[in-house]
Amino acid sequence: MKRFLWQKLILANLLLGLWSSPLWAQQEATRIHFEWGRIQSNADWILPVAACVLFLLYVRLMYQKDSQELPGWLGWLLTAFRSIVFLALLILYLDPTWRTERELVHPSRVALLVDTSLSMATTDVNLPGTSLTASRSQLVQYGLEQTPLLEQLRRTHQVSIWRFDQEVKRLLELDRLGKSGSKEPSDDQLGTDQSASSGQEPSSSENPAQANGSPEASRIAWDQLLRPVGQETHLGTALRQVLIEERAMPLAGVILISDGGHNAGPAPETALPLAQEAKVPIFAIGIGSDKKPSNVRVVDLLAPARAYPGDRLTITAYLQAEQFAKREVVVELLARQATAGGMKAMGTGQREDSQRVILGADGEMTPVKFEIPTPEPGRRIYCVRVQPPAGDTDATDNFREAEVEIVERKNKVLLVAGGPTREYQFLRNLLYRDKSTMVDIYLQTGQPGISQEANQILDDFPILRQELYQYDCIVAFDPDWNKIGPQGAEVLESWVAEQGGGLILVAGPVHMGEAVGGWIENPQLAKIRSLYPVEFHRQLSISSPTEYASEQPWPLEFTRAGLEAQYLWLEESASASQSAWQRFPGVYSFFPVRGVKPGATVLARFSDPRSGQGGEGAPYFVTQFYGSGRVFYMGSGEMWRLRAVEEKYFEIFYTKLIRHVSQGRLLRGSPRGVLLVGQEQYQLGNIVEVRAQLTNAQMQPLEAPSVQAQLLHVETGSVQNLTLIADSSRPGMFAGQFTPTEEGTYRVELLVPDSADERLVQTIRVRMPKLESQTPQRRDDLLSRLTQGVEGGQYYLSFEEALQGTAGKPSLLSLLQDKTRTTVLLDAPNRPQKEQWLQVILAVLCGCLFLEWTIRRLVRLA
Repeated sequence: MKRFLWQKLILANLLLGLWSSPLWAQQEATRIHFEWGRIQSNADWILPVAACVLFLLYVRLMYQKDSQELPGWLGWLLTAFRSIVFLALLILYLDPTWRTERELVHPSRVALLVDTSLSMATTDVNLPGTSLTASRSQLVQYGLEQTPLLEQLRRTHQVSIWRFDQEVKRLLELDRLGKSGSKEPSDDQLGTDQSASSGQEPSSSENPAQANGSPEASRIAWDQLLRPVGQETHLGTALRQVLIEERAMPLAGVILISDGGHNAGPAPETALPLAQEAKVPIFAIGIGSDKKPSNVRVVDLLAPARAYPGDRLTITAYLQAEQFAKREVVVELLARQATAGGMKAMGTGQREDSQRVILGADGEMTPVKFEIPTPEPGRRIYCVRVQPPAGDTDATDNFREAEVEIVERKNKVLLVAGGPTREYQFLRNLLYRDKSTMVDIYLQTGQPGISQEANQILDDFPILRQELYQYDCIVAFDPDWNKIGPQGAEVLESWVAEQGGGLILVAGPVHMGEAVGGWIENPQLAKIRSLYPVEFHRQLSISSPTEYASEQPWPLEFTRAGLEAQYLWLEESASASQSAWQRFPGVYSFFPVRGVKPGATVLARFSDPRSGQGGEGAPYFVTQFYGSGRVFYMGSGEMWRLRAVEEKYFEIFYTKLIRHVSQGRLLRGSPRGVLLVGQEQYQLGNIVEVRAQLTNAQMQPLEAPSVQAQLLHVETGSVQNLTLIADSSRPGMFAGQFTPTEEGTYRVELLVPDSADERLVQTIRVRMPKLESQTPQRRDDLLSRLTQGVEGGQYYLSFEEALQGTAGKPSLLSLLQDKTRTTVLLDAPNRPQKEQWLQVILAVLCGCLFLEWTIRRLVRLA
C-alpha cells in the first residue's frame, strides 16, 4: 500500500487542492494520514480517472457546440460547473478517508538477571580497590550501585532487573536516561517494588549518590532486593522465563550476574535454543572465587533445643573438608552458660569431651557424635570446635554453636480414650515408665475400680479450669466428646488457645463415625470441631463411610514440611529418619475427611492415590496452631506398628511429638503469656512464624495493637526488632514472622508488657541447605558455555572487565546493539471528518448543478 502512497497524494492535490489540516500540527508521534479508500493498486485509479477525463472532454465538446451563440466566457463557466460535478462524483467514488497515524517507539531493552541463592552469601571476595572481605551478594550490590554500569546501559536501553533462585521475579523497570543523563523513577516504583520483593519495609536511609554510579541506583535498596535467601538455584528456568517474557520487546541482550551454581531444575543449556531463535546474546559476569579453598569447617550441628534431667544429651556435628582429605583432626565439645560472655565468648567454653577424627574425601560429610549427661536446669550453649591442619583459609567456620535449654519440671499428660485400643495401651505403658512424665488417664469404657498403669485414673473429664490447666498435653484416642458436654468443650478450647496446651487427636471409626447422635453432628460441640485441623463430612448417614480400610499397608507419604519437621524424625539426621520411615510398611486405614482447614499444614498423606482428591492421598498427619497452643491430628491409631521396624521408634515418635506440642506449656517464662514458634529448626530462607498469647496484670487478654519482641542472632550478637500484630479474631493473641538471613541460633525474646522484667524466650536454629554448599566455587565452564551458545555473547570475570574490556575481549557496552524499533499504527477511519468532507462535496455538487441549470434556463439552452 505504501508503494502507491505518492500516487494517492498526487491525486488528492490535483483533484481537490488539499489544504493542510490543523490535525497535522500535533506531536511528532501522532499525525493524520489521508488515503483513498478504493485505491489499492494502479488499476483501481487509472480506469476511473480515465473515464472522468473522457467525460470532461465530452462536456467541453458539448458546451462548445451549444454555446456558439453565447459569449465565450459563459460557455467556459458552464463547462466548469459540469466538470466540477463529475470531479465531485469521482471523489465520492474514490472514497476519501482520514486516519490517525501513530508511531510507537519500542526502546531497546536489556534484562539484568541476578542470582539471589544462598551461595551468593559466601564470603570469598574483596571489594575492588580495597582489602575488605565481602560476600558475593555484597559485591553485586557494589557493582550496581557504585560502578557506572547501570548508567551506561540506560543511555541506550531500558533495563529490567530480575532476581532468581528457586523462583524468578521481575524486580524493577528502569527507563532510558534523557539527554540530561538522569531520569528519576517514581516514588511508587522505588518503594512498592522493594517492599513487595523483600517482604519488609523499604529502608528509611538513602545512600548518597556516588560519583561514578547512577544517582537513581544509589536510591534503590539493593541489599533488600537482592538478599540471598534461595535454597536452590534454577538457572535454566530463570533464563527461559526471562527470554519468554521479554520476547515481545526488542531485547538487546541478557546480562547474567551469578556464580554459576546451578543445582536444580532444567539444565541452563535448554535456554539456548530460545536465545538463538530470538537472536538475543547472553552476557555473564562471574561472581566469587573459582577455587575450592583449603578449608575444614563444621557444616552443621544437631542438638535438641531442649532436654530433660536424666536424659543423655546427644550432639552431632558434621565436618566437611577441601584439600585435606584423610587428615586427622581433633574435634572438641565445649559448653558455657548462655548468658556468659556475649560475642566475645563465641567458640569458647569448658571442654566437655573431645575426639580424634579422620576427615573424608573432598566435600564428603564426616559425622562426629558426642553423648554427655544432661547438666543442671538452665540454658547452655554447646560449641563443637575443630582444630584445623595448617593451611586452613577460614578460621571463622571452624566451630558451630547451638543453645540447649534444660527443662526441669515433668511433663504432665492426660490420655483420653473412647476405648482401650492397642495404640492407647502401648502409649500408656510408655509414659508410665518415663521418669520425666506424669500420666493420668480417662478411659471412657472403664469401670469403677479398674487397674491401669497411670499416676491417676479419672472417672470423668476435668471440666474445671483449675483441674484441666494442670496438664501440658492431652492425647485423645477417638473419644466420645458428647460425654464431656458443652462446658468441658469450652474449657478444653480455652486450655489450648489461651494456656498453650498441646493436643494430639487420634482419629478412629467408633465415635467419629457414629451416624446417629455422633459428636460430629452435635451443634453444642462446635468448639471441639474447631480444634481439629481437618474438615469433616457433615450429615453422616448409615451408609456413609466411617473408615477407609485396606487389605495391605500403605506407606506414609511425607510432604516437604513433614520431612523438615524434626519432631517427626526417627533418627538423628533427616536422611537417616527418611530411610527409617521408608522401612515402615505403613498403615491400613484412616478416617475419611472432607479436607484440611485453612492455615493447617499437612505433614504426611496416606499414599494410596485413590484415597484423596486430585490424585493426592488423604491427609494423615496434620498440624495447626490454635491460639497459643498446638494441635496434631493422626488419621488412625496405628503408630504401634513402628515397633515391628524397631521397638524404639514408637517411643521416639511419641516422646518427640508430646514434647513438641507441649512446649508452649513447658517453656512458659511467665504466668502471663506464652511465646511459640512453628518448629525448632529451619533452613536458611524459610519464613519463621512467631506467636504470643499475652494477658494483662489482671490475667485478662492483653489489649494492644502490637507488641515488640527482639530477635538476637547468638553467633554474631546482632539484634533487630520484631513486631507482633494483634490478631483481631482472638483477644490477647499476637503474631508476626521473619526470614533468617544467616545461619546459626536465633533467640526471640519478648518482654511482657507492664511486668517486672518478665520475659518469654524461644530459640530456633537455622541451617543452610546442603544443596547450596556442595559446589562453592565459581562455575566458569558453565557461564562460558552459556555466553558462547549465542553469537555476540561474552563472559567477564568482574564488573571492571565488563565495563572496560581487555585485549581480545570487547567491553559489554560495545557488544550490546541498540535494537530500538518503531511501529506505525493506523487507527480506524476518522468518521466525523469524513462526513464533514462528504457534506462539503455534496454541497458543491448540488450547488454546481443548480447554478448550471439556472444559467441554462436564463440563456434559454435546452
